[in-house]
Amino acid sequence: MAFDTLIVHGTVHNAWGSAKADLGIKGGVIAAVAEPGGLGSSARRVIDASGMDVIPGCLDVHVHLALPFCGTVSCDDYESGSAAAANGCVTMVIDFAIPPAGAGLADAHEVWRDKAEGISSVDYAWHLAVTRREHLAEVPAMIARGMPTFKEFMIYEREGWNADDAMMFEALELMRLHDGMLLVHCESPRVLDLLIDRHHTPELMREHGARLHRVTRPNVVEVEAIERAVRWCEATGGRMYVVHMSTGEGADLIKAARARGVPVLAETCVQYLVLDDTVFDRPDGHLFACCPQVKKPADRARLWRGLADGEVCVASTDTCSFTREQKAMWWDHAGGYGDWTKIPMGLPGLDTMVPIVYTHGVRAGKISINRMVEVCSAAPARVMGLGDRKGALAPGFDADVAVIDPAETREVIPGVSVRSRADWNPFAGMPLGGFARWTLCRGEVLVEEGKPTPKPGHGRFVERRSPGRL
Repeated sequence: MAFDTLIVHGTVHNAWGSAKADLGIKGGVIAAVAEPGGLGSSARRVIDASGMDVIPGCLDVHVHLALPFCGTVSCDDYESGSAAAANGCVTMVIDFAIPPAGAGLADAHEVWRDKAEGISSVDYAWHLAVTRREHLAEVPAMIARGMPTFKEFMIYEREGWNADDAMMFEALELMRLHDGMLLVHCESPRVLDLLIDRHHTPELMREHGARLHRVTRPNVVEVEAIERAVRWCEATGGRMYVVHMSTGEGADLIKAARARGVPVLAETCVQYLVLDDTVFDRPDGHLFACCPQVKKPADRARLWRGLADGEVCVASTDTCSFTREQKAMWWDHAGGYGDWTKIPMGLPGLDTMVPIVYTHGVRAGKISINRMVEVCSAAPARVMGLGDRKGALAPGFDADVAVIDPAETREVIPGVSVRSRADWNPFAGMPLGGFARWTLCRGEVLVEEGKPTPKPGHGRFVERRSPGRL
């Protein structure tokens, strides 16, 4: 067989094991996997991966690109965001399509499709945000159209995005009936709003600045909400996925729930694995405002154990990038202080998800490289209804491949080592390995010899099947 591309002499890592092997790619899919030399040398392109780690292209299943939020729009769109993704070994992203005021789920799909189609270099899909009870009537039709995952926010009541307990209960019933999955942002809204209102005074804001972000979001705000959501999941039998879990107690709740058969899964984000809330003590601490915020070192350690042991099944980023100028919206020049409630909440991260897990997980001995493939590629694909096409280096799967030089380490420098349009990075100065030496999305090279070669428009919308069970 004449291949389009051969990747030879590398160590191929899947979730189930590793082996020296060559990959043959034809027509955008993996056509063959064989022992080194077993596929010959007949190909238009041959990539020599000697001494390198070859992994399936990773999926970031929690991103927000060009999102209108906090009075502005996140600065990374599908052009810059997809280029950043490929730089960090990510070959597919799943965004959140949030219906505009008065619009439905089908309308949100079209709005987000306009943002991505003909622009993205990597493949893409989205979860549909259920922000009003009327949206629930659209759920079966959207599942039939290949969008089987939905999002509800327990907070953002003032923005009109929040779901109350009844909406969550009804949505989970629909997930059970139609084999969908509900993603839930778990924070307790009334307690959170109480704490925010209690600390929202000029005196306290002058004294504490961005530190009020951590003061008003103690662990219990997330933990109580996870516990409540798990109870609704258990009562309805509807499949649920807790997004951006930041607390160690949350991981304990998920472990206990799964042990008694509750169909609940959870992800964490890489910022919760390497940062803690001392960042808010920095002069530029306001830059780190995200939702939920980074927590304590003990939470960080517990989340790593959760990734290793399985109660946390996916690593993601919750990428929502803002520039320094956008983050500076919090400053009240007349009052001479910063109002932390006006900081656009979110962090850049598409470049750095895999490098953080590779460096602080694999190199540090917390997890194996096979477990990294599981939490960054195989599980995200399987959980989100893509397990028959993505997440593995095997014949018949999409030729989504990343090649990593294990000897390479880069210092994170915004605009140089990472490609986001944000002019800052939460991991700036951090030495990381695991950036892509090569990235291929369905056989198309998007990073070559460590240099991004984005192909705007190559990425395509991917219809998904109903999520598989873990």
